[in-house]
Amino acid sequence: MIAFLEGKIILKKDKFVIVKVAGVGYKVFMNRQTLLRLEIGSVKLFIHHDIGENKSNLYGFLSYEELEFFEILNDIRGVGPKAALEISAVGPLDKIKDKILKHDENVFAGIPGIGAKRASSIILELTGKIKSFAPAAAGSRLGGTDEAESGLMGLGFSKQQAKQALEHVPADITNTEDRIKLALKNLGK
Repeated sequence: MIAFLEGKIILKKDKFVIVKVAGVGYKVFMNRQTLLRLEIGSVKLFIHHDIGENKSNLYGFLSYEELEFFEILNDIRGVGPKAALEISAVGPLDKIKDKILKHDENVFAGIPGIGAKRASSIILELTGKIKSFAPAAAGSRLGGTDEAESGLMGLGFSKQQAKQALEHVPADITNTEDRIKLALKNLGK
């Protein structure tokens, strides 16, 4: 399985590049945003190798975080690699994640095959996955929201119950999963 390529871009098209590595050319599909930033020349790409009965496609990303986000999207039932690539091209990764966490269905506007109903379904599936995927910033907060609080709310607790339970969790515990476990003990579950 191919996971990383370092070589030279010898051809750039609308949806892919061909990267020459040790005399072999690899066709690597990429999103529009990434392709616009690339020039013919040296490149390092993180790769998702999509292998099937009648296919073997490579999808390339400039950072490992972009690759992880693509793989999360690709794992959602009915999305697939081509749609995941389109979704990942909507904008900068942080803005996409922020819009999804805010349940903004317009984040997928203009992507073929994704209407309002499908967008809502994707957002619902992505919300928890993005929170667990996102690197934790200071105090396990992401974009001003507390991941542990959101996790407790996802378990059916009100925002107020979640906040109160988390107030009793020692400040030195920053891991989201540990904070949720201790908060659940405080809630009597």
